Amino acid sequence: MTRKTYKVTLCDGPTCIRNQSREIRQALEQALEKHSLSQRTEIHLSGCLGMCSKGPILIVNPGYVIYGQVTPEDMGEIVESHLAGGQPVARLIVKEDHLYNRFFRIFGDVDFFGKQMRITLRNCGIIDPENIDDYLSVRGYEALAKALTEMTPEQVISEVKKSGLRGRGGAGFPTGLKWDFTAKQPGDEKYVICNADEGDPGAFMDRSAIEGDPHTVLEGMIIGGYAVGARKGILYIRAEYPLAIQRLEIAIEAARSHGLLGERILGSDFSFDLEIRLGAGAFVCGEETALIHSIEGSRGMPRPRPPYPSVSGLFGKPTLINNVETWANIPVVVLDGGAWFSTIGTETSKGTKVFALAGKVQNTGLVEVPMGTTLREIVYDIGGGIPGGKKFKAVQTGGPSGGCLPEEYLDTQIDYESLAKAGSIMGSGGMIVIDEDTCMVNIAKFFIEFTQSESCGKCTPCREGTKRMLEILTRITQGQGKPGDIEKLERLGEMIQKASLCGLGQSAPNPILSTIKNFREEYEEHIHQKKCRAGECRALLKYTILDNCVGCGACKRACPVGAIDGTRKEKHVINQDLCIQCGQCFEVCKFNAVSKA
Repeated sequence: MTRKTYKVTLCDGPTCIRNQSREIRQALEQALEKHSLSQRTEIHLSGCLGMCSKGPILIVNPGYVIYGQVTPEDMGEIVESHLAGGQPVARLIVKEDHLYNRFFRIFGDVDFFGKQMRITLRNCGIIDPENIDDYLSVRGYEALAKALTEMTPEQVISEVKKSGLRGRGGAGFPTGLKWDFTAKQPGDEKYVICNADEGDPGAFMDRSAIEGDPHTVLEGMIIGGYAVGARKGILYIRAEYPLAIQRLEIAIEAARSHGLLGERILGSDFSFDLEIRLGAGAFVCGEETALIHSIEGSRGMPRPRPPYPSVSGLFGKPTLINNVETWANIPVVVLDGGAWFSTIGTETSKGTKVFALAGKVQNTGLVEVPMGTTLREIVYDIGGGIPGGKKFKAVQTGGPSGGCLPEEYLDTQIDYESLAKAGSIMGSGGMIVIDEDTCMVNIAKFFIEFTQSESCGKCTPCREGTKRMLEILTRITQGQGKPGDIEKLERLGEMIQKASLCGLGQSAPNPILSTIKNFREEYEEHIHQKKCRAGECRALLKYTILDNCVGCGACKRACPVGAIDGTRKEKHVINQDLCIQCGQCFEVCKFNAVSKA
């Protein structure tokens, strides 16, 4: 009887690499050699499957068994029990349930994947991102061949329009209209740009999409170049993404060697090539006109529009700019048709959206859901809810320019209009879950501190206005808030929204204004009662020792400034004049005899 041939796929994304995926591969190879299974087992590397909280991920086929949080030490058991003996290692399996998704691939863990629909991420975690043959095996570059051999540029744009695809970079402008505007501009020299300058705190959607499936971005850009009449494409990506850059370089060279980039692609009359440009990490370069200035060698600063880049962009030429997620959708739109794509999502927001789910949630990672999915479904059904039995407090969507939505908005649908109506934005796809232990005043301060430091300084409202807002919030969190501070923040925020030059400045006050709207009582407590209910603002905390103190002395030994007095087996006392609110006494007390208020 012939023994099974197994395919083992090991995640090679950044999180899994940090958790020893390279060492796991070595241990796997050694175990296979020991059991004489090296010739019967294929080892493949993949990008991120999205289940970051369960990494490193290892998948065994046939059977699509997903192992999570594996270590090098587990490889011997997996090889001996599963690959040699045919018995999966139950203790390491993430979930034994299975289902098929739209693209006919099996995904384990119904809880995590059941409500997802993977279009942008359709190949991530499935193919080896450094092997073009893997991409070709999943219909890679078929959309490009279809566009070049069966469709005119106008027909390609028509399909994109039919799809209802909107730009996934945050603004949500109709992609087909942008392509149409660019195509209709006169001139032989035009450019296509991929905006991979992902600067939102906690966001890793674009990075993971490139690391897991770089060819789909290239294919989308080549099709875009054909549609608008451009011969040159530029991938603008931040230098802090070395793995994504490496895989793009490999993919570009492989595409050239297969006749998919360069002169007369696939024997057609269309020629197109790509190059990579590295950004230096400035958040403002995510704004398209600032990005263009950066590519041109100038300081990354936005300019007023019009003219829009579609009319006058890179080097004054018509330029088509879309972000990574938008480009990744294009091959699907062309291959499966705009009409099919438009059946997914809501009336005004078509397709799916990728989110980087982070914060106080069980299943952190990358998720992709149809537009119209509710926040509750993402946080609880996919995310697994709040860890440690804590209460949900808010979810922040849209990155540092987004809003914080409380529990009453959990049934809000994920689409551009619904999130805007609720007081937040879609943004590029950051989603941070916040629990009861988080101070909303402090989190607003965190986001405005980020946007203020990243302000390019070109316009006064953003440069000076965000600085004044940060100063007020700093005072409030330090116990020096004054009556009228809330109203000042509201006036400043509205002024910055109306007068800032670019979209980043206009949306910078959103976290503050949304937290004032939804959590005003916390601001009032900080200002009038000098109290932080979450216990995060140290200057507002007061530690006291209760009557049930047994006098063990642990708090006294832990205090770094000698602010605790008391003799053994007697109640201790904190000298409030010396206390620096570090919380060490609270942390070390085993008898719940220290209160924090």
